[in-house]
Amino acid sequence: MPKMKTRKSAAKRFQITKNGKAKRAQSTFNHKLEKKAPDRKRGNSKSTGVSQSDIKNVKKMIGV
Repeated sequence: MPKMKTRKSAAKRFQITKNGKAKRAQSTFNHKLEKKAPDRKRGNSKSTGVSQSDIKNVKKMIGV
């Protein structure tokens, strides 16, 4: 059986925590930041969790 290949696009976007949960960055933080409120920018700069229904697929793509 050959090794499972990691999907590099997913590996760059997601991280698996010690407890087995998946972390991701929030969207809308790359461009056009002048018109966004500071509270909104501060909130979007932090990472957030992946929904429970998607964790299985994320782990499969990363190869965990």
